[in-house]
Amino acid sequence: MTVRLTDEQPGPARARLLVVVAVPAEAEAVLRGLGGTARRVPLPGGALDRVAHPSGAAVDVLAGGVGPGAAAAAAGTALTALSASTGDRYDLVVSAGIAGGFAPRAPIGTTVVAGAIVAADLGAETPDGFADVTELGFGTVRHTPVPATVALVAEALRAAGVDTLVTGTVLTVSTVTGSAGRAAALTARHPDAVAEAMEGFGVAEAAARHGVPAFELRTVSNPVGPRDRSAWRIGEALGALERAFAALPCPALTLALQTLAAPAAEPQAAGQPPSHRADPPGPRRAPKEAGRG
Repeated sequence: MTVRLTDEQPGPARARLLVVVAVPAEAEAVLRGLGGTARRVPLPGGALDRVAHPSGAAVDVLAGGVGPGAAAAAAGTALTALSASTGDRYDLVVSAGIAGGFAPRAPIGTTVVAGAIVAADLGAETPDGFADVTELGFGTVRHTPVPATVALVAEALRAAGVDTLVTGTVLTVSTVTGSAGRAAALTARHPDAVAEAMEGFGVAEAAARHGVPAFELRTVSNPVGPRDRSAWRIGEALGALERAFAALPCPALTLALQTLAAPAAEPQAAGQPPSHRADPPGPRRAPKEAGRG
């Protein structure tokens, strides 16, 4: 069966950006920030909101569910549907939403632009500690957005007055950190980590398989560490997310990515788009030694 993204209503003929969030509250914040006129477009298994951005760009916003699996499935469905409907593809996929921040680098209210998207708990426990799937020789745990994209977004946000902003590694986890011990273990393994969320790696994996670049944009609602709901500031983080998308330079992003994707661009590893790469796997262990669980 061919999957199609039904779009019979008048409006933008082509969406250049796909924004994938986890839950409707995040989608609503993104839509408020983007402004313009939004309309619902049916999608297999659900729907997305297509925004006619004031700049003239078209942006699709999809609430794909919580966790890397749901995010990958939702993003993959949207990417496939657009390709099946028009033979075209998005210029960029953005994983967005609220997140936990690692103190002191990313306190509550901080906007985070990911310089790397890392699956922090994809691997195996061994007698020597945790080994990720790259160490085990079974794939990658890291996607690296093109630095020019990260710099362009960060510059635009700062110019718009978003001064509490950091760039760094955003970890994707399947289980949210709830103790000081696990927070310490994550920062020991990932000293550049500034935030943790649950969807970025899944979105980046789906995008990579379609040859589309991806990056991640988060706003911090709580500190990573002991689980204390009274310390969460979800409303503040959603407000920061809205302001970030109000400042997102949609046309400049797509133009920059189209330029990078030109034939003269430096070749990347097979299967990866010119502006988004998965870090190569490390030394492969013998499968018997590595194990899978």
